[in-house]
Amino acid sequence: MLKLLVSGLMLAGICCVAAHAADPAAARSKPSAKAKSARQLPAVAAVQPAESHVPLSADHLAVAQRVVLGKVPCELGAHVSVSAHETAQGRFVLEHGRQKFHMVPVLTSTGAIRLEDAASGAVWLQLANKSMLMDQKQGRRLADACMNAEQVTVADAMARSPAPHLLEPLPSAPATATEPAKVPPDAVKTATN
Repeated sequence: MLKLLVSGLMLAGICCVAAHAADPAAARSKPSAKAKSARQLPAVAAVQPAESHVPLSADHLAVAQRVVLGKVPCELGAHVSVSAHETAQGRFVLEHGRQKFHMVPVLTSTGAIRLEDAASGAVWLQLANKSMLMDQKQGRRLADACMNAEQVTVADAMARSPAPHLLEPLPSAPATATEPAKVPPDAVKTATN
């Protein structure tokens, strides 16, 4: 086994030497500044267009139909604009300040609407009573308490009649008097015999 490993490494070394010997000018030249900067670009730019051509499943498209579009006001005077992507069905462009995110619907077990931009780590959560924009990579909220007209109505209804506290006992049902079961007289005779 060791002989195979050593011979494989030697073969790889011979191939590298042969490649450099074939073009000695290329081996001696230094890469240009453009070549260096092209290699240092993040892989995000290459990933984004490829993701936009991947078709979404029927479940993802169903989630996309429930996304509320438009300019949504948030707390502290901020706002988030959600619009449908011009060319990619089921995808969205979300703008917050100077930031622009290309969002894709993600399936959830809770029924909340979740959009993600995998490249930047941005997540848009749309609940019944509010929406929020989060940065998963930094673990912080970018915009909170974003509410459109429907969400304001739901939030007001929740404030007027809050759910019972988890540790409070549930209200008991009123007790009703029940009549004792009537036993036929024949059953009593046979049981005593």
